Amino acid sequence: MNNPQRAALQLLKDCQSAGLTHLPLPVPLDEQAESVQAATEQSPAVQEPVVQEDVAPAEVAVAQEAAPLPDLEVASVEQDRESLLTELAARVANCTRCQELASTRTQTVFGVGNPEAKVMFIGEAPGADEDRQGEPFVGKAGQLLTKIIGACGWTREELYICNILRCRPPGNRNPTSEEANNCREYLDGQISIVDPDYIVCWGGVAVNNLLGVESPVGQMRGKFHQHGRAKVLCTYHPSYLLRNPSAKKPVWEDMQFLLADMGLKPPQG
Repeated sequence: MNNPQRAALQLLKDCQSAGLTHLPLPVPLDEQAESVQAATEQSPAVQEPVVQEDVAPAEVAVAQEAAPLPDLEVASVEQDRESLLTELAARVANCTRCQELASTRTQTVFGVGNPEAKVMFIGEAPGADEDRQGEPFVGKAGQLLTKIIGACGWTREELYICNILRCRPPGNRNPTSEEANNCREYLDGQISIVDPDYIVCWGGVAVNNLLGVESPVGQMRGKFHQHGRAKVLCTYHPSYLLRNPSAKKPVWEDMQFLLADMGLKPPQG
């Protein structure tokens, strides 16, 4: 967001803090002229044209209805995505919708990265390492994901990374449908705030829950799907690659497919 917009928002906040609730609307020149003429016709006692020109426009300006100040919360949606994500993360930290997860977690794992990212990565659920550190994809699977990100010519900080769940399921089991539904509001909030051009779903849990399908990843990959305005690419989870190294090739093909659609090429060497 550019500086004039930030300055305008700050001005609105300053006005509101000072107790100002309305701003006068500017008076169009054609309306001023009509008002001057009307004032002349309705005031026969006023004979001097000079008096008409000096007084009538001022009276018209005072009579104009004031315009309400814009809602600061609405005005800030595009201006400060980071603060909106921070507010949402605070709500997540206090969430107890899933009693088992809330009682066994060390902390919630919200999401990290660029709040204005063009690409969002969505995984499945936090593991033990993520539960300890409070950040998605930091264990062995996360380290592999970081290598994939680097091979694409990106850094983690350029992307936005989150999961279907924000709490670790005990024993690293898959999320239940109820748990995913309970957490969907927060996922939708993150997608809405970041508003990415592309979403990459890593693993079947992410694919099925975001897109509302029951198809395996193998049937969903290799093409784009749609979620809102974002193009969605489905691929295998990094933890699956650790167990099945042969799947690295199709994942890299998926990443190249994504880069090509973005008009990018992976760095050489």
